[in-house]
Amino acid sequence: MSPNGKITVAVVKELTPGERRVAVAPDGATRLVKAGLEVVVERGAGEAAGFLDAAYEKVGARLVPSAAAALGEADLLLKVRAPSPEETGRLKPGAVTVSFLDVTRDKAAVDALTQRRLSALSMEKVPRITRAQSMDALSSQATVAGVKAVLIGATTLGRFLPMMVTAAGTIPPGTVFVIGAGVAGLQAIATARRLGANVKAFDVRLAAKEQVESLGATFVAAEALVADAEQKSGYAREATEDERQRQAAAIAKHVAEADMVITTAQVPGKKAPLLITEEMVKAMKTGSVIVDLAAEQGGNCALTVPGQDVVRHNVIILGPTNLPATMPTHASQMYSRNVATVAQHLVKDGKLVVDPADEITGAMLVTHEGAIR
Repeated sequence: MSPNGKITVAVVKELTPGERRVAVAPDGATRLVKAGLEVVVERGAGEAAGFLDAAYEKVGARLVPSAAAALGEADLLLKVRAPSPEETGRLKPGAVTVSFLDVTRDKAAVDALTQRRLSALSMEKVPRITRAQSMDALSSQATVAGVKAVLIGATTLGRFLPMMVTAAGTIPPGTVFVIGAGVAGLQAIATARRLGANVKAFDVRLAAKEQVESLGATFVAAEALVADAEQKSGYAREATEDERQRQAAAIAKHVAEADMVITTAQVPGKKAPLLITEEMVKAMKTGSVIVDLAAEQGGNCALTVPGQDVVRHNVIILGPTNLPATMPTHASQMYSRNVATVAQHLVKDGKLVVDPADEITGAMLVTHEGAIR
């Protein structure tokens, strides 16, 4: 608690190389201050995302000169990436952290939080229920990734996406094939359509067909749809070997015809499904582009190299990681709204309450009372 008896929320610069987002944007700080919380921000924390210190001061946040100062006061630490062991070591007993956090990927962070007996909530584990929709950071950040995937693909592709009528003749529109029609896929479809491309899409879930067509794209390979592909969580389940073979056969023709392929298929907690084989890449047109949004989870394309752009069989394969950080202003604004809602959910009658029995808090808890949940 701060000297005035308020819960202190800390916001610090992200330490991960290339991470330009900030956990709380000024509008998020406004919400927290109005909710009666003390918001402490490390100087310069929002600069990489386009938010200057003065914007935080204007809404009532208090600036401190260093991360150490912010962390030392924190009752609640809000971050984008998992707190480092060093950051965790500066937190006081009983502090709570909220960030993206995965037991396997962020093992050192989880171990440090467990050893300090701190409660840590993961934004990756927000339950897909109506009450928690405004906390769904995976969806908000996937929105950014879907838009940016088309933009980086379009700048890499050596062809126009829209139809062009010129003095030199008419150039037909490019074809974009999107595999996976979740949040990122639907945003990719919408963005490619805005750029004038001929867009095709595929997803194993029955519900996706109507969503794809509502955006003006063509749903293809309907013969590979799976009736029970969608789990209660809203995500697609892992496909069986027979289903994978049928899906591969159904999409191969469309991969070969596309100027750009964007893959977005992921199964939470598991390696990304392999959708594009090397043989499919060989069949693609020279100069075509694949943007693999599942690169961090192993990739949907057999030839993807996470974090790198490679050329294989005359096809350019992009394996971007952390695309939301490349559009940090809007990515931070959306994440800030998500995480501020989580913070407000944790405050009950002026106290910070971590209740494992709560359907939202319990689902998000990764470490609590010295144990990994």
